[in-house]
Amino acid sequence: MHCFIKTMSQSSNKFIKSMSQINHLPQTIQKALQEKSLLKVISGLNNFDIRSVEMITKAASLGGADMVDIASSPMLVEKAKDVASLPICISSVEPKSFIDSVKAGASMIEIGNYDSFYKKGITFSPKQILDLTKETKDLLPEIPLSVTVPHNIHLDKQVDLSVKLFYEGVTIIQTEGGTSSLAYSAGIKGLIEKATPTLSSTYAIKKEFARCSINMPIMTASGLSEVTAPFAIASGASAVGVGSAINKINDLLSMIAAVRGLRESLTNSLIQEKIF
Repeated sequence: MHCFIKTMSQSSNKFIKSMSQINHLPQTIQKALQEKSLLKVISGLNNFDIRSVEMITKAASLGGADMVDIASSPMLVEKAKDVASLPICISSVEPKSFIDSVKAGASMIEIGNYDSFYKKGITFSPKQILDLTKETKDLLPEIPLSVTVPHNIHLDKQVDLSVKLFYEGVTIIQTEGGTSSLAYSAGIKGLIEKATPTLSSTYAIKKEFARCSINMPIMTASGLSEVTAPFAIASGASAVGVGSAINKINDLLSMIAAVRGLRESLTNSLIQEKIF
């Protein structure tokens, strides 16, 4: 693997702009990234159910999350803004869909998460991800962009793609892997087994970023729980994204409790880190 995909003169403008785009995010998000404590609640890329998104957004806000991630839809963005004051990330694999959602008030855009596509037998190659990234950057060059690296490609290729995305001006890299991991054990051991793919990706990407002197936040997502969220930070992430552990719950109070559990888990791990 090579740190410099392009020459410095060709790529410097893109990655300087990538770093400056973090400054376009709300102050609360910038602070959480700096403190490596950002918690994002994911409602689902293909979840266009208004009542579901409304409940998930409420739970995220009341439970102490920093951001909510919803499907790219102006109507959903407006509904999320009505029920909570959380910054909104919108997710899609159709770059043109981002335009109206950003106008509606989204703070960040994201290519991915791909879980709902895997269930249909649809996968994304590194080339497809790069093409989607370039198209998105052409349409919305000033908007902070997160890109999910597909977990179904070899780990070395995930790392290579992450470096290439940095040089394309991406603001945040997101990892995944929960849909393909199998928990063979019950209880805490099973939760750790479930999180292994996304934690492995985070560690490998962070290690390469350090080798290449790349300073770009990583968000670990998919397959996490309050048990394993601190492992993501220990593996090199600045943020965690949690979806099914929350959005599969059917009542608001239980959702809030799940978000609070994640918030407390991250907070306690950071306190312990400072002490020791």
